[in-house]
Amino acid sequence: MNPAYNAGIGLYIGAAHIAAIGSAKVRHMLDGQKETFERLRRFRSALAPEGFDVWFHAASLGEFEQARPIIERLLQKYPDKKILVSFFSPSGYEVRCNYNPKVAVVYLPFDMPHLVKRFLDEASPRMAIFVKYEFWGNYLTELKRRGIPTYIISAIFRPTQRFFKKWGGSFRALLSLYDRLYVQDENSRQLLESAGIHRVTVAGDTRFDRVTAIRAGRRSVPEIESFVENSPFTLVAGSSWERDENVYIPWLKANPDVRAIIAPHEFDSHRLQSLRHHLGKGHTLLLSELKNILSAGNPVPASARYIIIDCFGLLSSLYAYADAAYVGGGFGVGIHNINEAAVYGIPVIFGPNHGKFIEARELLQCGGARCIDSRETLASALDSLSRDTSLRLSAGKAAGEYIAAHVGASDIIMGDLFP
Repeated sequence: MNPAYNAGIGLYIGAAHIAAIGSAKVRHMLDGQKETFERLRRFRSALAPEGFDVWFHAASLGEFEQARPIIERLLQKYPDKKILVSFFSPSGYEVRCNYNPKVAVVYLPFDMPHLVKRFLDEASPRMAIFVKYEFWGNYLTELKRRGIPTYIISAIFRPTQRFFKKWGGSFRALLSLYDRLYVQDENSRQLLESAGIHRVTVAGDTRFDRVTAIRAGRRSVPEIESFVENSPFTLVAGSSWERDENVYIPWLKANPDVRAIIAPHEFDSHRLQSLRHHLGKGHTLLLSELKNILSAGNPVPASARYIIIDCFGLLSSLYAYADAAYVGGGFGVGIHNINEAAVYGIPVIFGPNHGKFIEARELLQCGGARCIDSRETLASALDSLSRDTSLRLSAGKAAGEYIAAHVGASDIIMGDLFP
């Protein structure tokens, strides 16, 4: 890439080291990158002495879930293929670093030329697949120079992105480095065509395949079953941030018959205690505490109205116990995975920052979702859904049918890349 791009990456690296002073998350990322090449050498020795057949790069956990249907089809159909997965964010790496003993998982080093060359030398991939929004200039350039086929899946493009600005020529050039782009919708294909990019396939979003598979194989959580057994209305608040909680907690307190299961997006002991304080300690249990109570042969306490999930990996199964779901992030950088809830045929509620997500717009159009922007609009939505059973069932049916109508992206991609 050009010197200006490399200088920008250099500034980004410097900013990350400064941010690490006060951020454990950034510190984990930097520490993890220091281990990347040693981990690669160990994986090469144990799994892939001749290099990896397919390298997937996912920025974080959400992007990994989009790659996962392809990875799992490969593991099933071609068990001898050697697979490498890289992450940029700790929220992906730390949850999935032990995803599968047949899959190597590492942090991706920063996009600087010397690190890129070393990474590709160590990994020796025969194919590279990026997910959704990953456009690292030096990686793409070096992959092209080495003749390694490179693809992006579940990508989505909007006119406001830098690729489509008058000054975005160098960024548009990055798109031409992919051998093929698998995009979510026709609008993305047309945008790319207007920019001179024609190696494009409208495949859809692999998340639909992933959430459908999750529902089919979901985990039972006996403690939650006991908790919701006599609940007239259960709300699951998934990937919840404090700004979300400021909106829905007042409604929960005003409706004491309601039961709620809350899964914070990230948590530590301070975050858990703060959330308990706002909900009311006398009515709130951690899931780990509920497990201890039930394992001792005691019933669910009559005062328990809220369960806080203090572990990772359960949320996608917990939506099965909901009458409605609130999916967080809409008062911050953007909503989290609403398909994960909608696949269970329940109405989904989310905040105003959802413009980047096709599924949000389409779920609103079909009646399977509600967008709220305040405590008042949230209260109105939940009042109607909790009191009008026919309305709730109708909205849930629309959500479930929407998901079912959009499966199949993984089959298209697999058919192309691994016929």
